Amino acid sequence: MSRIKPSPTRLAVRLAVPAAIAACAPSRKPETAPSPATDPRHSLQAGLFDAGEYTSNLKVVGKAVSPKGFLGETNSDLAFTGNYVIQGNYNGPVVWDISNPAKPTLVVAYECPASQNDVSVYKNLMFMSAEALNGRVDCKPGGSPAAVSKERMRGVRIFDISNIREPKLLANVQTCRGSHTHTVLEDPKDRDNIYIYVSGSSDIRPKGELADCSNAASSDANSNRLRIEIIKVPLADPSKAAVVNRANIFAGLNAPKNHGPSNADKAQLEELTKRGAFFAFIPDMGIVEELPPQMVKPVIDNIVKQRGGTVATAADSAAARPIIDNMVKMFMQQNGLLPDPSGKLNEMRQCHDITLYPSLGLAGGSFEGHGLLLDISNPVNPVRLDAVADSNFAYWHSATFNNDGTQILFSDEWGGGGAPKCRPLDKPEWGANAIFEIVNKKLVFKSYYKIPTYQTANENCVAHNGSLIPIPGRDVMVQAWYQGGISVFDWTDPANPKEIASFDRGPVDGTRMEMGGSWSVYWYNGQIVSSEIARGLDVAQLVPSPYISQNEIDAANTVKWSELNAQGQPKIVWPPSFALAKAYTDQLERKGCAAPAVSALRSQIAAAEKASGAARNTALTAAVTAAEGARGCDGKKTDLLKKALQDLQAPAM
Repeated sequence: MSRIKPSPTRLAVRLAVPAAIAACAPSRKPETAPSPATDPRHSLQAGLFDAGEYTSNLKVVGKAVSPKGFLGETNSDLAFTGNYVIQGNYNGPVVWDISNPAKPTLVVAYECPASQNDVSVYKNLMFMSAEALNGRVDCKPGGSPAAVSKERMRGVRIFDISNIREPKLLANVQTCRGSHTHTVLEDPKDRDNIYIYVSGSSDIRPKGELADCSNAASSDANSNRLRIEIIKVPLADPSKAAVVNRANIFAGLNAPKNHGPSNADKAQLEELTKRGAFFAFIPDMGIVEELPPQMVKPVIDNIVKQRGGTVATAADSAAARPIIDNMVKMFMQQNGLLPDPSGKLNEMRQCHDITLYPSLGLAGGSFEGHGLLLDISNPVNPVRLDAVADSNFAYWHSATFNNDGTQILFSDEWGGGGAPKCRPLDKPEWGANAIFEIVNKKLVFKSYYKIPTYQTANENCVAHNGSLIPIPGRDVMVQAWYQGGISVFDWTDPANPKEIASFDRGPVDGTRMEMGGSWSVYWYNGQIVSSEIARGLDVAQLVPSPYISQNEIDAANTVKWSELNAQGQPKIVWPPSFALAKAYTDQLERKGCAAPAVSALRSQIAAAEKASGAARNTALTAAVTAAEGARGCDGKKTDLLKKALQDLQAPAM
């Protein structure tokens, strides 16, 4: 869920127009990974639809190109319902049928312009974020030219998708800072309502447009600063959805320290300065961006006109520099992108994204400068349990829990998603993930993870959205890295995360930075589905490798969901299956358990799978006994295996 929008020039557009919105067999040993400099992803051919591709331990089974009117607009986040993928797009939601993963089929492309148009689902309802000024209550294009307009939509839209081919707009819930992203909360204790946590990162709307919006200091109970808005949706009548609280979960936080520009950024700044270019540098987000002629030229032309000249001179450019620098400074001040000189928390900061884990009553919030752990047992009044900051992080973006809720991973969207941050001179700790253990409801740092490859200066590359893959007994995740591609990595050991699969394309353009790559990628019912910003949709599948066995893949694929919002993280539960038992056996072998014990286990499990009735139960009992032979190798895994075997036993008649 990017703060910086489709291309690096979007920031300049926002500066120039102040009214604009502020973007294998398990016994095989793993191969030695190449160094970042020699990784094949480092030198792929550029191209929009003919770029070079590289896959490792994955196979791409299907691709789809965005439809006319939506191709060229930014593809954003994904939600899943039944056999459908709903893909956000800055021109409106696009629905794909992936019943046949090799041939994603367009169902409908529904025009409704805004940004980011991030989507979520709940049964027959679809929710979509709107934040940019071009959003209208009637979904028509064109926006509203007025500074204050009742036709403007900045908040969360609610659609009825009972007939998914014909979405019907039920309600527009206006919010004071728009909805950059949102997260749907299913409260296990409340079956009559659902709740939506809204993260809005735009300026606070004027009272003339939304009466109850307040730009007062955050100490004012009515202020909209430093707050998330919470919408309650009555399922009996979703059209009556409304904001029911503005929760201040940020009170008492101090301004975080920032790492400043990387060596690659410093080199870029030096080059821009030497040639007298106009540029913006936003230290809090690590963004260096040359300003385009359409922003600079009008200022210089006005100076030339005022002196009665016809041709711009070096003196005119020099006179324009403080004016443009001031425009950049004002923009950053208005959007909370400059540090407060007092060291206090900048009151224009906001939550960028919140991942909810309802079954545990927890949430992970990324508050631009902090990572938060929240108690959401009362959905209307979330309570902050802990907050962490890190000088290696520039822009805390999103969070993912491991399945048992003992660890949480935060991503750093350093550069805002529109900048190259995987260059050789960019540190591996920057633009990465930070992994924490949750100990007594406190966050304890363990390590960083960043894709182990370099990317060029023409590729926006930074950590973004992903989800767990239900490999039993392990914490395995797939994650989008924009033009860094997608990465599958294992963080079961939080101090030593390791990549185990990947897919990447070359740059969209080999001569300049053009926005592209994977915005978000999620596992859903055996498929790894990626929203490709500039191209469309990709569908991939895991293949056996030294890191993941076929049995582990088969066990993961027994997990079936009727719908998925990755930021409303579901608890993964594996149904009883022989694949599950065999997966745990493979893991015991990978752990180095004695070969005779593993061989005996496999023989007993194979015998049980071939048998039926009482004979199967007898064989399973023998397998449970055989499992004890591995206890000295890994007691916890042995217990998981024994339970998997016991769950396969038929009840006595």
